[in-house]
Amino acid sequence: MQDFIQKIKNNEIDIVEHTHKIIKESKKINKEYNYFNTISEDLALEQAKELHKKIKNNDKEIKNKKLLGVAVSVKDNICVKNVESTAGSRILKGYKPLFDATVIKKAKEQGAIIIGKTAQDEFGFGSFSVNVGLGFKIPKNPFDKQRACGGSSGGAAGLSQVAEFPHIALGESTGGSIVEPASFCGVFGLCPTYGRVSRYGLIDYANSLDKIGPLGKNLYDSALLLETISGFDNNESTTINKPTENYTKSISNKIKNMKIGIIKESFKDIDKKIEKNIGNAIKTLEESGIKTQEISLKLPVEHGLSTYYILATSEASTSLAKYCGMRYGISDKLEGNFNEYFTKVRSHNLGQEAKRRIILGTFARMSGYRDAYYIKATKVRTKIVNEYKKMFRKFDALISPTAPILPPKFSEIEKLSPLQNYMMDIMTVSPNVAGLPHLNVPVGFENKLPVGMLMTADHLQESKLIQLGSVFQ
Repeated sequence: MQDFIQKIKNNEIDIVEHTHKIIKESKKINKEYNYFNTISEDLALEQAKELHKKIKNNDKEIKNKKLLGVAVSVKDNICVKNVESTAGSRILKGYKPLFDATVIKKAKEQGAIIIGKTAQDEFGFGSFSVNVGLGFKIPKNPFDKQRACGGSSGGAAGLSQVAEFPHIALGESTGGSIVEPASFCGVFGLCPTYGRVSRYGLIDYANSLDKIGPLGKNLYDSALLLETISGFDNNESTTINKPTENYTKSISNKIKNMKIGIIKESFKDIDKKIEKNIGNAIKTLEESGIKTQEISLKLPVEHGLSTYYILATSEASTSLAKYCGMRYGISDKLEGNFNEYFTKVRSHNLGQEAKRRIILGTFARMSGYRDAYYIKATKVRTKIVNEYKKMFRKFDALISPTAPILPPKFSEIEKLSPLQNYMMDIMTVSPNVAGLPHLNVPVGFENKLPVGMLMTADHLQESKLIQLGSVFQ
């Protein structure tokens, strides 16, 4: 990536010609794998031409652009000005934002070329990117087209693996939607601390959980994009007002006196092939001078899933209430009373999983159930955070599998019940509930399918994750 950016700066690579090739390649990839919901050809070429003028005129600011000429794909729930942004749902079909999300604005300022919006589960509701809205296509695993990419940032992860041109993807996570597809597609996926990256311009799922982060074929690329998009934003009240670190520098930092905890409960009932590969990865860390110790983290593993799904569905039911065919979302012919009209619009344009989560969340917030479910879940969340914090007094990071299974076939997913689908997030929900940064590291292959290991660190310790992940670079 560094060599490519330098060649663009030196005008050794024509940025306009290169962008034409990227768009052509993206269309070809999309026909085969369905990774894009929209390819933003006009925007990409417009950006390339503007940058080309500045390069030819030896504009001083060009020399400092971190992402000059780099193709950046964007998950479809992140707003890009004048580019259809649907969050993978039919109810938002035709919506073209009048503004850029903060992360897009920052990426553009650093010379990134926005090439399109990537496929996802509708509003992020899923673990396999199969819960797509009506009219959208399901992305296919880059190693086996009969298998899933993981979700909900499936298109972002798949494209990160397949693209042969310099590329970094912007994904989003609520309960594991960056690291899980990264694991299934064999790439690095970095989910930052809650509040480290602005969510202004994100089409929300659950406001207290959503985070935007990068996915890349190598760790340097992910670190570079995180470095670009991190930082305080006046437009977004949950952003943390702390200086942005030099994450790319962390890759070359020497590892000294670091200690990692291995969560023993996370290895219960997982595929033995995954356990074997992670065991080999732990040995690699130990050979690098890192101390490891088996630990017990019972509460996050055993109660993280139920806590997450109560909180996430409750917030989703309120977040999606605005898509009723009046001010937001697709509209229909005005007939009947309010309830009849809203029901018609939502029934016709929301998918089965979106409806399920709205109903679950509405139930959990109802009078008589709110204290029993939602309030109790918020209390358990605090206990989960405290248990993690206790461990981070002793350890620099914690290790678990990213996913309990290898990428499944689409035919296998069809047989899973909703509860079995939700169980796929068992390793990833607790770090998200606690707002902790976590990184998927590709650590091997089984039956030609990738295996991912999850590293979790304390709040704002992304540099430690990048430093540890560099062992596998």
